[in-house]
Amino acid sequence: MNEMTSPTPSGSTPVPASQLMPPDVFEAAIRAVGAERYHDKHVFHKLLHGGKLNKGQVQAWALNRYCYQEAVPRKDAALISRTHDRELRREWISRIHDHDGFGDAPGGIERWLVLTDGLGLDRDHVTSFRGALPATRHIVESYVHFVREQPLTVAVASSLTELFAPSIHRERIAGMLENYSFIDDHVLAYFKRRLSQAPRDAQFALDYVKTHAQTRAEQEACVSAVRFKCDVLWAQLDVLHHAYVSPGLIPPGAFRPDTAAT
Repeated sequence: MNEMTSPTPSGSTPVPASQLMPPDVFEAAIRAVGAERYHDKHVFHKLLHGGKLNKGQVQAWALNRYCYQEAVPRKDAALISRTHDRELRREWISRIHDHDGFGDAPGGIERWLVLTDGLGLDRDHVTSFRGALPATRHIVESYVHFVREQPLTVAVASSLTELFAPSIHRERIAGMLENYSFIDDHVLAYFKRRLSQAPRDAQFALDYVKTHAQTRAEQEACVSAVRFKCDVLWAQLDVLHHAYVSPGLIPPGAFRPDTAAT
């Protein structure tokens, strides 16, 4: 009997491991990764959105997450630099504009800094990375390296956690507005914009991967890339929880919130 891998849509026939997955089965395998591994299931995420963190812990999250936000356009630039496909470059460059801004329009990084400003963090300190957890920086850079080094279709596939992002953004907006007196609508502009950007980006990447992964091995590598990206997001919350919640071991040089913050 051939080994069966990758989840299949309800009611469909499993695909032997030696055969190319049909597009719907391939997409189902990708989406199954998010159902199992996306970081909306992490305990730190639940504490954050449930109003269970104090202001200092929320500050630590926003400061460390800036490292990831800053890395996103760098990994996108790395992907663009590798391809001779002009149409892919034309589409993908919009992601850089979304994060860095274009012309007079601010981008996602600026909107993230509005959040850290609103939380009372010094902007120069945030952008210097000096207060970030060492593990956060290593985790984030592993994503940049992955996109730079993996086969192009696999690198594109690593962005497909955006398929799962709108639900976490909606939950974050509602939960933080409801539960934290120091959060207002203005500082959550980053997440509101991503409600429309992420689905657009995810659909293009999904269509690209379904078209260009032309062997079963390539399809499986793309599914593994989504797992890798979920691990990147999950690991960032692991180190935040370890440093700022339990056991609360903040490494030397990392941001130390005011213990009286509420």
